[in-house]
Amino acid sequence: MQAPDLSPTPGDSAAADLALLVEAARAAGDLAASYWRRDPEVWKKGDESPVSEADLAVDAMLTKHLRSARPEYGWLSEETPDDTDRLGRERVFIVDPIDGTRAFVAGEKTWAHALAVVEAGRVIAGVVFLPILEEMFTAQLGGGAALNDAPLSVSTQAELRGAALLTNKWGLDAKHWPRGVPDVARHQRSALAYRLALVGEGRFDASVSFGKVWEWDSAAGSLIVQEAGGTITDRHGAPLIFNQPEPRSAGVLAANAQVHRDMLHQSQSG
Repeated sequence: MQAPDLSPTPGDSAAADLALLVEAARAAGDLAASYWRRDPEVWKKGDESPVSEADLAVDAMLTKHLRSARPEYGWLSEETPDDTDRLGRERVFIVDPIDGTRAFVAGEKTWAHALAVVEAGRVIAGVVFLPILEEMFTAQLGGGAALNDAPLSVSTQAELRGAALLTNKWGLDAKHWPRGVPDVARHQRSALAYRLALVGEGRFDASVSFGKVWEWDSAAGSLIVQEAGGTITDRHGAPLIFNQPEPRSAGVLAANAQVHRDMLHQSQSG
């Protein structure tokens, strides 16, 4: 007689992983807050984006906190040199220690810690935490999404026209909309993870990023959108697959199904 298959499924330990991410995010918030509005040292990276001493301190803390708890998991973080060892791991942490470093350095409140666990290319647990605003967005694969434990649902906006759209100023450039720039109300937040979480909350109708998007910016937020009933893909409509050799997607479109369909249609040339 064949032995039963007792191999774990994502749901078996995703809840434990989510609890670990929440715990780590709160610790990250305490550490980052100790640097906030205290003139932390800031450097420019190769792409001219800023990195602060707070980013590096939070990255080091998260590495220790998470990897000591799950030493068998791989690791991908914006502030850690990439190690392709992650590609052979069953599960992987994908982390942005501080998403929205420019906002952090400027003393603004809308920066976030974005933490996720990925298995076989899909996110199974994700957290986006804004410590200054005391907003903890969470999601578990198949378990829904929440803000401070209150369930989330994407907006019921019926079409792209008139939608509240989160994007940078280049997001409404005519080159991205060959069928015509949509009539929307544009809004912006510096942290992509937060923009995705806001779509999941239903506070905004959609988020659009047409440039290449790093996995650490989108992993946690993508699950929040998905578990809140939304649709999230790259700019061509392909599903987001995580822990790739080059950890970037061709943009990100996030909204409810109807608005997403409109965005995809209006942003395609054929």
